[in-house]
Amino acid sequence: MSSKRGLIVAVSGPSGVGKGTVLGAVEEFLASSDANAVGRSISATTRKPRGNEQDGVEYYFKTVEEFESLIEEGEIIEYDKYCDNYYGTPAEPVRRMIGDGKVVLFDITIEGSLALKRFFPEDCVTIFILPPSMDELESRLRGRGTEADDVVKARMDQASKEIARAGEFEFIVTNNQIEQARDDILSIIRAEGLKKARQ
Repeated sequence: MSSKRGLIVAVSGPSGVGKGTVLGAVEEFLASSDANAVGRSISATTRKPRGNEQDGVEYYFKTVEEFESLIEEGEIIEYDKYCDNYYGTPAEPVRRMIGDGKVVLFDITIEGSLALKRFFPEDCVTIFILPPSMDELESRLRGRGTEADDVVKARMDQASKEIARAGEFEFIVTNNQIEQARDDILSIIRAEGLKKARQ
């Protein structure tokens, strides 16, 4: 077990900004020196497993009663209901990973990031990822080639609202180039790791 406390890195940003790609690069870099350095948060859900999905791998599968009990006990950090099923972040596995000194990466909504910060005020850092420009963001969304014009417009409208909330985050990183955005986040992780609270 590490002598240092771990760190939750809660990353938010608009659709198409490249959060998943940047976090994938951060995870790859951290894991290259220590395979156990990074923790993965697994959501809990009340939906039934699909195909070969396994409990504790893709999701923690819970009954509605179990999930609602966790909410009542304050053991769900943040949650939402989609198509009559609950989805949320259970606290205990995250607590365990922090205790083991792991960096726990989250690609999560704005509300999810802020909820993580409230739940783990000393162990969570919030980062908002910005696009280089709105034109570039629209270009990336259109570059996917998977969405119609009206969907792209709706995503751009939503992005404007989300970007207006960037000031609620502790750090803001612009994803102009994947490597630079990765290095910026790694610098934040290093600085946070030097705080006396995590020594």
